[in-house]
Parts: sequence; C-alpha cells; structure tokens
Amino acid sequence: MFDGLQPYEPVWHAMQSFTDNRLMHSEDELWVLQHSPVFTQGQAGKAEHVLAPGDIPVVKVDRGGQVTYHGPGQLVVYLMLDIARLGMGPRELVSGIEKSIINTLCCYGLTAVARQDAPGVYVDGSKIASVGLRIRRGKSFHGLSFNVDMDMEPFSRINPCGYRDLKMIQLADFERSAAIEQVAGRLVGEVQRVFGYDDILMEYCESL
Repeated sequence: MFDGLQPYEPVWHAMQSFTDNRLMHSEDELWVLQHSPVFTQGQAGKAEHVLAPGDIPVVKVDRGGQVTYHGPGQLVVYLMLDIARLGMGPRELVSGIEKSIINTLCCYGLTAVARQDAPGVYVDGSKIASVGLRIRRGKSFHGLSFNVDMDMEPFSRINPCGYRDLKMIQLADFERSAAIEQVAGRLVGEVQRVFGYDDILMEYCESL
C-alpha cells in the first residue's frame, strides 16, 4: 500500500503537532509517503543555494541542513521517535538512519557509504539519499528522502544540500524494476531492525 502524493506543508505541521503533543508513553511512528514537488530549505539554509526554482515552491522549514528537493518517485520516511527513551543522541540517530538505507541498497546489489562531513548515503561518490532532522525535547521529527524513480531535473535548480557540484542519483539508475512500495517495505524493515523495534506504527499518510 502506497497511496498518492502529499503536499509538504500540511505534513510538516502535522509532524510538529504530533511531536508537541506526545505523552511519555506515546508510541513511536514512521510516516511513509511521497511529496508533491517542493524545495525545502533547512534552518541554516542560504538563499544562494536556490538557483532557479521556477514554478516549484520553496518552503523554509525547521529541520537541519540546506536545500533539497522532494517530488513524486522519491520515498520519504519521517521518523517520529522518542530518542531520549531509546537512550541515543542525534549522531546515533543519523548513523542508524544511514545504516538502514545502506542495508536496503545492499538488497539491490549496491555498495553505499555514509560520510561524516555530509549526512546522507552515497554510491560511488554520488548522493542517493538525504537525511534532515529536528530534535525537540528528546523527540525527533523530519527524517530521510530516498531517490527511487523520479524526475531528477529539479535537483539542477539548486545546490543540493549546499554543495555546488554534488551529483544526485536514484535507485532506478541501477535497478529499473524496483517499485517504490517494495523499497518502502525493505527500508522500514531495516529501520525496525537497526533501531531494535519488534513493531512500530507505520503510517502511509493517505490523508493528513
């Protein structure tokens, strides 16, 4: 099950509301979706990295990092986790997310790596997945974007993640038959395994 596209801003505000209203024993959740075309600019984002957005909106948001693009065919997973309860810090969270993506790519025969200087996951020096998070009172929101099978042209309108010469790639460059639903299932399974969950509430965000 993977239902439709979601506009960015309502989902973002729903993440904020969920995080602000969590109780001590609230379950952690993963929100799995795709977005309609949008550029999002992180808190430290610099305007000069948005080169020519054209008809795609630019939204300033409260995650870390610089500018990135979301659009159809990109798998987005928002991690609504109580990291204080899990006993981990932000760096461990980022490393766990990156490991989950790397393990998923291994299922498709790809060797991927993370970089200490630039969060995300890379194949042969090109970026296939990005990580951008916000931690509030020990709770995480925002998450990861994984390029599966999408129109890559909008990445040429920005300096992705603030890097002028960063090449962005997608899984379809290597595996044309990979359906986004299949990738979502494998990635969620890896997140569960890496973070030690027997079960976690997974929302496919058909409507928010």
